[in-house]
Amino acid sequence: MPQAPMPEFSNSVKLKYVKLGYQYLVNHFLGLLLIPIMAVIAVELLRMGPEEILNLWNSLHFDLIQVLCSSFFVIFISTVYFMSKPRTVYLVDYSCYKPPVTCRVPFATFMEHSRLILKDKPKSVEFQMRILERSGLGEETCLPPAIHYIPPTPTMDAARSEAQMVIFTAMDDLFKKTGLKPKDIDILIVNCSLFSPTPSLSAMVINKYKLRSNIRSFNLSGMGCSAGLISVDLARDLLQVHPNSNAIIVSTEIITPNYYKGNERAMLLPNCLFRMGSAAILMSNRRSDRWRAKYKLCHLVRTHRGADDKSYYCVYEQEDKERHVGINLSKDLMAIAGEALKANITTIGPLVLPASEQLLFLSSLIGRKIFNPKWKPYIPDFKLAFEHFCIHAGGRAVIDELQKNLQLSGEHVEASRMTLHRFGNTSSSSLWYELSYIESKGRMRRGDRVWQIAFGSGFKCNSAVWKCNRTIKTPKDGPWSDCIDRYPVFIPEVVKL
Repeated sequence: MPQAPMPEFSNSVKLKYVKLGYQYLVNHFLGLLLIPIMAVIAVELLRMGPEEILNLWNSLHFDLIQVLCSSFFVIFISTVYFMSKPRTVYLVDYSCYKPPVTCRVPFATFMEHSRLILKDKPKSVEFQMRILERSGLGEETCLPPAIHYIPPTPTMDAARSEAQMVIFTAMDDLFKKTGLKPKDIDILIVNCSLFSPTPSLSAMVINKYKLRSNIRSFNLSGMGCSAGLISVDLARDLLQVHPNSNAIIVSTEIITPNYYKGNERAMLLPNCLFRMGSAAILMSNRRSDRWRAKYKLCHLVRTHRGADDKSYYCVYEQEDKERHVGINLSKDLMAIAGEALKANITTIGPLVLPASEQLLFLSSLIGRKIFNPKWKPYIPDFKLAFEHFCIHAGGRAVIDELQKNLQLSGEHVEASRMTLHRFGNTSSSSLWYELSYIESKGRMRRGDRVWQIAFGSGFKCNSAVWKCNRTIKTPKDGPWSDCIDRYPVFIPEVVKL
C-alpha cells in the first residue's frame, strides 16, 4: 500500500504564529522570567505560619541611620533623574493650506502651457508629457497664479504674494483651531528652501501678526524637502531650554520664482512634480497642553550625507547653458536616497524596534560578518514598531522604493500616494498633508505610533516618531474635507495624455 506523502512543513505548521510566539517570548522575557519567581515566593510565604513570618521580620535588623541614608539616596537619585529628564514636547495641532480651485492645473492645461512656452523645443515638451504620465499626480494639483500666465511672470512681488497667501491662510486656520493668540507665540520657525527674500519670511509673519518683540524667530532656507523635520528638531531643542513655551513652525515651498524655462531634462523634472502647499504646526512643552495635544514627540533622527560628493550634488540648483536657473535632479538620486535611508534606519531602529526584531537583525549581521557575506540581510519589520507611515511624497519612484525596501503594504503607503495624487509634491509640507489624510480617514487611535520620513538636498534623510495622545475624531474641515470620500483612488502606471 503506497504511503501518503509527508505534508510540507510550511503547510502543516503556521509559521506566522511561530514568529508571533517568538516575538512575544523575546519582548516579554523579563516579565515571563519574574512571574515564576514571584509565584514561588508567594507559595513559600503562604506555607509559613504567622509566627514564622513575624520571626523572619524581626530577624531583619534595621539601623535608623542606614534607613535614613538609604531614603536620602533614593530621593536624591529620583530628583536628579526627574530634573535631567527631557521635557515632553507635544504637537498640539496643525493646519494645511488648501489651494483655491482657480489655481488647479489639469494635465491638459499643463501640457498646453508647456507647448506654448517651449514651442521651439518639442522634445522637452514630449519629455515633460512622459514624466507627467508616470508621475502619480492627479488632475487637481495646483500652481500659483504667476505660473498660469503665458509666459510665466516669476517676479519678486508675485513670489511674495504666493508666500503671503499660503503662509497666512495656514496660520489663520491654525489660530482658529487652537484658540492661540499671536501674542502667545514664544518661538517662530519658518522653512522655505528656494525663496529667501530680505526681510525674511519669518519677519513677514512677525509683521503681519504683530508678534512680540522678544520672540525667538528663525528662518531656514536651502534645506530641501526634509526641512520640515529639521524645523521640528530645532523647535524641540528650543522647547527644552525655554519652559512653558509655544512654538509655531511654518513649512512651505514657494513655486513662483523657481519655474524652469530651459531645455535640460534633469532640470525640467521639478516643473512636473512640485506644486503649491504649506503647513503651520503648533508645538508646546506646557503641561496644560497635554490633554488637548494630538501627538507627543518620541524620537527625531537626522542623517546627513553631504560629505559624499555624489550625495551633495544629486539635488543641485544651477544655471544651464542658456543661463536659466533650475534644480538639477541626478539619475543617482534613488540610490543615494536608499543609502541615506539605510543610515537613518540603523540609528532609529534600536530606538523603536521590539527586542525580537533587534535580535534577528543582530544575528543576521553577525552571520554575514563571520560566516557568509552573501547571506541575505535581515530587513527589520517596522510594521511592528509603527501603525502609520508618512513617507515624503517626493514622487512615485520615492514611494515605490521605500515600500519595497521596508516591505510595506499598499495601505501603509496609501497616505503618501494619495497626497501625491491630490496635491503633488508640496516639499517639506507634504508630511502634514499625509498625516491629515490618515486623520480624515478616521484611522488615528490613541497610542498609535507614526513614522514620518523625509528626504532633502544635501543629501539628508530625517525621521520623526510621534505617539498619538488621544483618538482623533474625523475632521470636518482641512485640505481633504471635500474629497476624502473619493479616496483612495486607483492610480495607473501610465496615464495616457
